[in-house]
Amino acid sequence: MVHQAASITTLAYLKCWHRLRIEGRRNIPTCTPFVVVANHNSHLDTFVLSACMPARIVGSVYPIAAGDVFFSSPPVSAFAAAAINALPMWRKHIARQGLADLKARLHQGHSAFILFPEGSRSRTGEIQAFKAGVGMMVAGTPIPVVPCRLWGAFEALPPGGRLPRPRSLRASFGTPLTFADQPDNHDGWLAITARLREAVLAIQ
Repeated sequence: MVHQAASITTLAYLKCWHRLRIEGRRNIPTCTPFVVVANHNSHLDTFVLSACMPARIVGSVYPIAAGDVFFSSPPVSAFAAAAINALPMWRKHIARQGLADLKARLHQGHSAFILFPEGSRSRTGEIQAFKAGVGMMVAGTPIPVVPCRLWGAFEALPPGGRLPRPRSLRASFGTPLTFADQPDNHDGWLAITARLREAVLAIQ
């Protein structure tokens, strides 16, 4: 209930202050497991994607958030966990075991993840290279991955910005992809991340 209330409140803010427009929402699965991947320009991105999730499963959708930002202190950690249901990823100490733990949680079937495969916010607004972690999570499985492209967040709250400006936001979700035919090895992970980056770039 807390997560549903937070999602409703966040969505109302985004639509009023940023005139958020959501496209392709029907492409978001209504049951878990699944993964949403998107470009990353702003701290607003996590709130936008969280607010787009179906209400009935919002408590089972976990944004993978930068631990050094969203879990930097007990009050910030409590807000991140309560408001957006975030799980921390410590970027300076990313280990294969941490990714394996996330993969195991995803494959249990009760969770969905929101991921930003670039690993950090773009400093130019351009989409950077995707890292292989998302490929490790879904290679050789039927778990759907939904590509999403976000517009406007860089202008509304770029890296280094303190307060969001009233700029229009748009979130557009593409057709889900699956990678059951990709081998669960390094080459397979790279092939998946390349395909997902192409899918995000192709969304207009």
